[in-house]
Amino acid sequence: MGVGWQRIFGGFLVLLLLALFLPLPGVGQGKLRAAFVYVGPVGDAGWTYAHDQGRRCAEKQVKGVETTYVENVSEADAERVIVDLARRGYKVIFTTSYGYMDATIAAARQFPNTIFEHASGFKRAKNVGTYFGRIEQARYLTGLVAGKMTKTHLIGYVAAHPIPEVVRGINSFTLGVRAVNPKAKVHVVWTNTWYDPGTEREAAESLLNLGADVLAQHQDSPAAVQAASKRGKYAIGYHSDMSKFGGRNHLTAAVWNWCPLYVYILEHVRAGTWKSEDLWWGMERGVVDIAPFSPLVPASVRQLVEARRKAIVQGKFDFFAGPIKDQEGRVRIPQGSRLSDEQQLSMDWFVEGVVGQIPKK
Repeated sequence: MGVGWQRIFGGFLVLLLLALFLPLPGVGQGKLRAAFVYVGPVGDAGWTYAHDQGRRCAEKQVKGVETTYVENVSEADAERVIVDLARRGYKVIFTTSYGYMDATIAAARQFPNTIFEHASGFKRAKNVGTYFGRIEQARYLTGLVAGKMTKTHLIGYVAAHPIPEVVRGINSFTLGVRAVNPKAKVHVVWTNTWYDPGTEREAAESLLNLGADVLAQHQDSPAAVQAASKRGKYAIGYHSDMSKFGGRNHLTAAVWNWCPLYVYILEHVRAGTWKSEDLWWGMERGVVDIAPFSPLVPASVRQLVEARRKAIVQGKFDFFAGPIKDQEGRVRIPQGSRLSDEQQLSMDWFVEGVVGQIPKK
């Protein structure tokens, strides 16, 4: 009987020691398993491609991290996929589409010990953080290029879904265009798609037929770039350098580098110092930038853009400072004021120079 109790006590002591000294998930020597949920294919050359490049980069830079991903996840199916990853024991799950927001929050309630990070959303919880980049900075710079390069003063913009993120991008681009070319107008066509090359090509063609000689876009495919290049017109890419799809006619692009954000988040999870916060980084942190210029962009335009880029990075220039008028000519941001982050995140109006309407939900 005494021997039996000794064995029980000895076994208890071993379990206690293991509990005290074995590393917790995501801490110390153990592997940190992270999962990424993508709305499109990793080969889209756009949004998902950029996120996956960031995932791969972070996996190399953060010691002891292994990652996986699920691509082509529709917003309707997002909660099922997120919950499945949580059940499979992934310590941190990145959900990379605005439309995954409610699904992420719902999954987080079911798995309070799992960390969730949602890209571009605004809903947070104790175990849910949000992150994004100030891509509008790069949008503004590409607008400067477009405004200088257009000859017809008619620029086309193939827009995705009518959410504040997309509206903000159109406005910042247009502010860049109009800063150097007050005659220019930016015509917007909505596709209600993130990745549908056929639909996006048709929208691009409609703008080219209207007389646009420069096209910009907020989509994940290079269809608009390809359509413009085929017609001998200029294009501004998005997400990644799309010059391989547009050749010399691809003037530049607003591009993402998600690696710094993913490294930051994973390192904090790994160290046990992660907390729910809203991360919104810009060019000063290397998360957004512009792609290399086409040889067709004159030196004077490059110098202008580089000077403005430097001013933005140094915090000496804010293109969202007033006065800013809306497309009806009303002053929305008066002289001496600037568009706050809160106003940017809920933007539902177009600036002066945009031709088109924001569809009502």
